[in-house]
Amino acid sequence: MDPQALIAKRIARELQNGMLVNLGIGIPTLVANFVPSGINVYFQSENGLIGTGPIPEQGMAVPWLTDAGGRPVTALPGASTFDSAMSFALIRGGHLDLTVLGGLQVDQAGLLANWMIPGKMVPGMGGAMDLVTGAKRVIVAMQHTAKGKSKIVETCTLPLTSVRPVDLVVTELAVIAFPEGCATLVEIADGVSVEQVLSATEAKLVVPDHVPRMTMSA
Repeated sequence: MDPQALIAKRIARELQNGMLVNLGIGIPTLVANFVPSGINVYFQSENGLIGTGPIPEQGMAVPWLTDAGGRPVTALPGASTFDSAMSFALIRGGHLDLTVLGGLQVDQAGLLANWMIPGKMVPGMGGAMDLVTGAKRVIVAMQHTAKGKSKIVETCTLPLTSVRPVDLVVTELAVIAFPEGCATLVEIADGVSVEQVLSATEAKLVVPDHVPRMTMSA
């Protein structure tokens, strides 16, 4: 399976019926493709839409209906639109059940860096600071390494998104949680060994006696 699809499919297991969920740009948007059967969730875009639908078919996009990254989306029956002030009131008020964000680095205490230095030709912070601080649960979807370097690091060298630790990191190799501020290996992907995960990870990982295989959504 494509690594990005594998990550998204595993994260979809974390969805529960009735959740209000924000999906960030990149891999997180793929989570909507793998919602388990029988589960209804409400996807929110921080630019002011609850009830985000799939990417529109060719030629069916409308310029005023986009996600927070400016890409065309559709709205499901019953969708609600509102201004950015209301959208961020929902986020900052703690009404968002889950946010799934991309990441550039996550350190061994669970702190996230998902934006780069201002003034460079790279993405800015966007709504990530509010999402990590305000959502009830935060999951990071990212590939384990970039250009051969681990993205699970001892200490973030890029600017932190928030001082609040994330709850879960899902990569194509592993699922890592942060109980009591300690990066802990909780699942490994099929065909991957614990030793391979440790070799690809700069951070110090707590490894239980038994690490189960990553299971996917239905």
